[in-house]
Amino acid sequence: MPETVTRDDRARRFELTLPEGAAELVFRRHDDRLVLVHTGVPDDLAGRGIGGRLVTAAVDHAIAEGLTIVPRCPFARAWLRRHPDVAEAVAIDWS
Repeated sequence: MPETVTRDDRARRFELTLPEGAAELVFRRHDDRLVLVHTGVPDDLAGRGIGGRLVTAAVDHAIAEGLTIVPRCPFARAWLRRHPDVAEAVAIDWS
């Protein structure tokens, strides 16, 4: 998939728009923490790894900015647990 995940700081979300629909990972920034709030992937995009791409973009952003990820979103939390190679690259507050 050549499409790129973008970050919209005003809307506080990472997003990926495809012809089939738009997916998003909503976040909040609190000091040095990037709180992952909600991942939304339309049914037409399900099963294509879109949610994981959104979480990976958030992790990449957190690394670049020196932020700690706080995965409040159930999908993001589960995805990070299933992908320790990605989770180990960033500080995560699991509480």
